[in-house]
Amino acid sequence: MTFSERTADQIRRAMKKTPGWSERQMFRGVTFMVKGNMCCGVLDEHLVVRVGPDAYEGALREPHTRPMDFTGRPLRGFVFVERKGFKSDRSLAKWIDRGMKFVATLPPK
Repeated sequence: MTFSERTADQIRRAMKKTPGWSERQMFRGVTFMVKGNMCCGVLDEHLVVRVGPDAYEGALREPHTRPMDFTGRPLRGFVFVERKGFKSDRSLAKWIDRGMKFVATLPPK
């Protein structure tokens, strides 16, 4: 597994009060789930956020983002955020909230 433990620890701290969250090794990194649905994760040094198809284009207009394309093809609804885009706890929380907003629209697994 190749992912930033530092970033994973930041996410763990930010999500500790979120009901129904869990952690799973996935995609050569770590994924954080809410009620069984992927919310966000870490791959290498990047934050991965599941923003959903409706918020995808808007998320890509944010600084330090790009499509999640670890397989060579962009996965619509998921974005990579570079470290500069979530360097503070506050900016990380905003990204996690975006992921949680989308996951809240999905049925629990």
